[in-house]
Amino acid sequence: MAINKKQIGVIVGAVVVVALAGGGIALAANANSSTSADVKPTGSTEDQVAAATSFDLTSKNADDRPSIDPVADAVASLEASGFQPIEPGKLTVAQTVASGAPPLVFAASDDNTTALGSEADFAALVADGLGLEYNPVSVDWADWPLGIQSGKYDIILNNVTVTEERKELYDFASYRVDLLGFYVKADSDIASIEEAKDISGLTIIVGSGTNQEKILLAWNEELTAAGEKPAELVYYNDTAAANLAIQSGRADAYFEPNATGAYAAASTGDTKLVGTISGGWPQTADIAAATKKGNGLIDAVNIVLNAAIDGGEYQEVLDRWGLDSESIPTSQVNPPGLPKTD
Repeated sequence: MAINKKQIGVIVGAVVVVALAGGGIALAANANSSTSADVKPTGSTEDQVAAATSFDLTSKNADDRPSIDPVADAVASLEASGFQPIEPGKLTVAQTVASGAPPLVFAASDDNTTALGSEADFAALVADGLGLEYNPVSVDWADWPLGIQSGKYDIILNNVTVTEERKELYDFASYRVDLLGFYVKADSDIASIEEAKDISGLTIIVGSGTNQEKILLAWNEELTAAGEKPAELVYYNDTAAANLAIQSGRADAYFEPNATGAYAAASTGDTKLVGTISGGWPQTADIAAATKKGNGLIDAVNIVLNAAIDGGEYQEVLDRWGLDSESIPTSQVNPPGLPKTD
């Protein structure tokens, strides 16, 4: 089934519902970190729109994902580590295929099983570079930690944030920045939202109970203490109503996971990005592939990711999904994570 620009917009709208409803399995619940609070998008809106609107969300999309030849250093590292895949010749990857949504990971529209999205593309690249077959296994978000620890899955690439607490049980190889984004109507006069003073007097749509809401509430406290007008926070359970509020001027901005907002903006052209904030504000952290602690796999994964960054395949994945603003220059093993909470 061919999917036109309007249909993609509808699909993206469904992503926002996932992100706003109770924290969302793969998106909002994990949109709480970043490598840099100052990362800015580098790709033009026109380029991102062209990439997204020419995209087929059927299983044929998997045939066009970027690929990489086996990376000799990674294959050697894997052999030296003694790591054995759960299924010989395959890299078994835990991903929320059935419950996910564009642009991260989701099931193809025509068969409801083929894994698509940026996270699927990254996982396929890692498997390629290790000389293994990409073998995605659909899991519920709550089930991946035990599945990785027990050896049920080799690895997870699914918008997982690096935290100091998680590093006690898992090894990480970073591959993406986790950002939150402020999106406004495409012709809005709002040019930038980066700090508390920028939201004074605005009406902002946000998901209840999300990290986005916590940031806005903290900024409102700052504004009130300074004698400035706080932002009005509004909540919509219906995505169509929320989008209408933006387009009609009843709301000024949407604050949401940047991946969701970027894909929607690129797909429809109805909104634009005016600011990104670290998902772990005021702390920063990375999105990373996660393996069982000490199983020997992560160094080889890190080598593949850096080879893909150097070779351009990494950037191709980001460009395919309008996520250029979430790129990193180098993959790191076990980078600093969000601190433990009391």
